Amino acid sequence: MVKTEYKQVYQLLKKIPKGKVSTYKEISKVTGIHPRAVGVILNKNKDPKTFPCYRIVKSDGSLGGYALGLKKKIELLKKDGIEIKNKKINLKKYLHNFNNFF
Repeated sequence: MVKTEYKQVYQLLKKIPKGKVSTYKEISKVTGIHPRAVGVILNKNKDPKTFPCYRIVKSDGSLGGYALGLKKKIELLKKDGIEIKNKKINLKKYLHNFNNFF
């Protein structure tokens, strides 16, 4: 993957406000990058404080992975005020809309 793809994904991460999430699929729609490639890019994130990749979940609302572990992802999401029920997030309530970012 080229650095431009990383920049696009990381720019989007910074746009997701506290209390909201996005999905691999939404990031893919905005950037044109395959959802699995988005996952690879997120897994290589070396600065999760600046680029909050824990705010990315699967398109069905399930949590997906996190390089620092699922327990840490849940902790960070709850700290953001996001409710997790049965290991899922209500996307109707918490999904961030990018509104044609690029």
